[in-house]
Amino acid sequence: MNRETNDFVRATSRAKYNEGYMPGFGNDFETEAEEGALPIGQNSPQRCPYGLYAEQLSGTPFTAPRASNERTWLYRMRPTVQHISDMARVELPHFRSAPTPDESGLPLAPMRWDPAPIPEDAGTWITGIRTISTGGDVLTQVGYAIHTYAVTESMETEVFYNADGEMLIVPEVGNLRFFTEMGVIDAGPGEIVVIPRGLKYKVLLNGEDKARGYICENYGGAFTVPERGPIGANCMANPRDFLTPLAAYERKDGVTHRVTVKWCGQFHACEIDHSPLDVVAWHGNYAPYKYNLRHYSPVGPIRNDHADPSIFTVLTAPSGEPGTANIDFVIFPPRWLVAEDSFRPPWYHMNIMSEFMGLIEGVYDAKPQGFVPGGMSLHNMMLPHGPDADAFYAASLKKLEPEKLDNTIAFMFETRFPQQLTKYAAELDTLQVKYPDVWKPLRNHFDPNRKVWTGE
Repeated sequence: MNRETNDFVRATSRAKYNEGYMPGFGNDFETEAEEGALPIGQNSPQRCPYGLYAEQLSGTPFTAPRASNERTWLYRMRPTVQHISDMARVELPHFRSAPTPDESGLPLAPMRWDPAPIPEDAGTWITGIRTISTGGDVLTQVGYAIHTYAVTESMETEVFYNADGEMLIVPEVGNLRFFTEMGVIDAGPGEIVVIPRGLKYKVLLNGEDKARGYICENYGGAFTVPERGPIGANCMANPRDFLTPLAAYERKDGVTHRVTVKWCGQFHACEIDHSPLDVVAWHGNYAPYKYNLRHYSPVGPIRNDHADPSIFTVLTAPSGEPGTANIDFVIFPPRWLVAEDSFRPPWYHMNIMSEFMGLIEGVYDAKPQGFVPGGMSLHNMMLPHGPDADAFYAASLKKLEPEKLDNTIAFMFETRFPQQLTKYAAELDTLQVKYPDVWKPLRNHFDPNRKVWTGE
């Protein structure tokens, strides 16, 4: 669609795709919900337009290098100092932080869970979070926590912010609306949402009566798109497909709101007489975003062998050691398998990184039985794992032709830290205590008098 003037033709935005959002990863955005609310040419004028307050939210130290420096200027009805009055400690016993050592009581083993049902009384976003595993230390701002969530109630007059880490959210059942200080993000299964640390938001059920999914709480350096190396400038997660919301605000004066803060693993809350989601305009590069996993452009082996899963990395949180992530977010999307004379599923391996997997939809090729949407698995540091027996024999003996892997979106949180299982996860009824039995049917086929094995 074009808009014509006397002098030129100007394109309009692709509203059908990204209405309400701005495309791009790590951009320096600017947006205003009221015309003229953004100051021009400066960040902090003597008097802001509309009588707003100027406030900076910094996601990195002031002196971080330009390429990694993250900050946003907010223009709001009231400053954030009015959001933390008369704080009191509150308990959210299932929402845990690292470290959680030696509390599971389980012997060392690969682990897998069936989906946990959504309780009728799961409650809101923050009461419905359940921590599965942790690594590192929240107090030193390294590591992570992995959670599941179940939501049956919207946060109408509640808001939350996490001072400990950013939240990468992976919906699996139901649509949610994330109303943040910087705008509104709607997301459902097949999409992800990233909320930066320190940003206030509330979570609403969006046309559904319940929702379920996974969360990675990243204490370390912020998630970024990975380097592509010899792949070059395109494919994998393309920056244009990340969407940041346009400014949006609500004006609820005289309405009591509860503000809950997660800080150093503890929770504090207070009540204020207005909504803190009152940012009328903002500009900067520290902002929430969403991404549609179906837009991921995979690359892979087109002649032989099975490539490392790192080719499916959507986002990575650096650790400071090159090539070793604090945590990676990896997906296994629909794709073609064409490798010749090759075992196409993942090979058997032991890894210095720890792997937590979940399934959003469909079937995962390496484990076609027992791993279903809403389920999860944990293959910890230096514990062997790989295709189950059924997958091994099927892949080893089938006639190899080009094959489309469809109806599947699996993901992995991979981290350099050992994953410490929580007591809650260890006591879930959905834990498959016989999971390691999936490898027992693997037989010894070795015969020194027969070089070519044909399946007998």
